[in-house]
Amino acid sequence: MKIIILGAGQVGGTLAENLANEANDITVIDTNSARLRELQDRLDIRTLDGPASHPSMLAQAGAKDADMLVAVTNSDEVNMIACQVAHTLFKIPTKIARVREHDYLYQDRLLFADKSMPVDVLISPEELVTKHIRKMILHPGALQVLDFAEGKAQLVAVRAYYGGPLVGREISFLRSHMPNVDTRVAAIFRQDRPIIPKGDTIIEADDEVFFIAAKHDIRAVMSELRRLDNPYKRIIIAGGGNIGARLAESLENEVQVKIIERDLRRANLLAQRLNRTIVLHGSASDRDLLLEENIEDTDVFCALTNDDEANIMASMLAKRLGARTVMTLINNPAYVDLVQGGVIDIAISPQQTTISALLTHVRRGDIVAVHSLRRGAAEALEAIAHGDKKSSRVVGRTIEEIDLPPGTTIGAIVRNNKVLIAHDDTMIENDDHVILFLVDKKRIVEVERLFQVGLAFF
Repeated sequence: MKIIILGAGQVGGTLAENLANEANDITVIDTNSARLRELQDRLDIRTLDGPASHPSMLAQAGAKDADMLVAVTNSDEVNMIACQVAHTLFKIPTKIARVREHDYLYQDRLLFADKSMPVDVLISPEELVTKHIRKMILHPGALQVLDFAEGKAQLVAVRAYYGGPLVGREISFLRSHMPNVDTRVAAIFRQDRPIIPKGDTIIEADDEVFFIAAKHDIRAVMSELRRLDNPYKRIIIAGGGNIGARLAESLENEVQVKIIERDLRRANLLAQRLNRTIVLHGSASDRDLLLEENIEDTDVFCALTNDDEANIMASMLAKRLGARTVMTLINNPAYVDLVQGGVIDIAISPQQTTISALLTHVRRGDIVAVHSLRRGAAEALEAIAHGDKKSSRVVGRTIEEIDLPPGTTIGAIVRNNKVLIAHDDTMIENDDHVILFLVDKKRIVEVERLFQVGLAFF
């Protein structure tokens, strides 16, 4: 696939890295020549130094025969104009744009259409991150919560704790211990090394366990791996920017929410916009302020400012003062591995959340959902099986018969709105939504090939 990426920042660079490893023809355009050289030294891609939305630059990048344009520069306006140019002059079939400004998104269905602003896929990082954090708050104790088949099935990551009923036992014990709940452990990460689970695999304390189940069974399965946390009721949000404000708005009718915002003008704006949220003017690193607001009784402290260092320091202080769970927004990928699992319970990476949304639209075959896991090391995806036993490598075959790439497991199948947990004798049918987990992303091309219909494999 020939793909032009506009913007060589964290998202554009990470996307290029993902796609370059999968035999795609990638061109990246940016005005930062140093960043372009750094990418070209590491990746087998082409780079161009210049303004991303200019027709001459897009022509130089090969827009005439490109399959996709992904506009992820730091400017919403450049991204939108680039899509317009790509549509009008070059007829590029698929145009994806990252748009941050809420005013543009307010009337998105009217604004972003072929007859107005021709953007096929709109990516809003703030909206994606807000939904991600909301899921974590609604599932206490989870490290990650991912929806498949419109939320009917969920893949959840938890850290196994001492004292959990399944800790120290074989995975096969789960079925006999919970005969009325069907689930599958898709992968285990132990000291950052992946383990493909089998029936006799023993779960150890501190393992990061990914399991899949129907949405209504998630809490029951979590209770087998760790002591269930009580539902979160009191939330403090540090930072009243787009993400903080959206999160407060989405939660304020369900839990008690407070926002700490250091800019007085913004604080006043938030106080007018939000109905039940308490808005506090001050610094989230102010020890006295946190104590006054009963930080020791707070269930979740979310540090969501644009400053990584400020978020980390405020989170460490909140945890030391007694906050039960700390979630921290971190833009620099190098910081994420350093801080998560220590004082900070959950590090949130906007880049990985955005990359997941982008990959959904780039994957070959009928891929309807992609989630990047463990800072991009692993991937979970939802693919739709098409065809019959003659034209498909998966349809009409049991899971045991499918030649899955090493490190790949099928966790569940959604058929006619019903979640079926995958077992060796489960047979794949036409139009099944198949949920897979890959611990080795280099195998993604082989997985995509499995779900492409054709007669070439005979």
